[in-house]
Amino acid sequence: SIAKMKDGAILINNSRGQLIDEQDVTDALKSGKLSAAGLDVVYTEPIKADNPLLTAPNCIITPHMAWAPLESRQRLLDCVVENIRCFLEGKPQNVVNM
Repeated sequence: SIAKMKDGAILINNSRGQLIDEQDVTDALKSGKLSAAGLDVVYTEPIKADNPLLTAPNCIITPHMAWAPLESRQRLLDCVVENIRCFLEGKPQNVVNM
């Protein structure tokens, strides 16, 4: 798939580490096929010391925190508050196991 990309493309992955082949991305960065990569996830977390991405040029890896913007955290807190309110009213929502 990387070979089909425009030369110099920037790869961004903040969904699942398994979507990319880390060695292929490393090779593409080293050859210049990719100009940069921004990754919020890796195949195995926590990242292993021998992960080839750690030596790849122009590769930024963040600690799986793309969910952390204030808006995302506020939405999670609002959901928790609503779940507690409904539970206390005897009308639980988002029930996993009846």
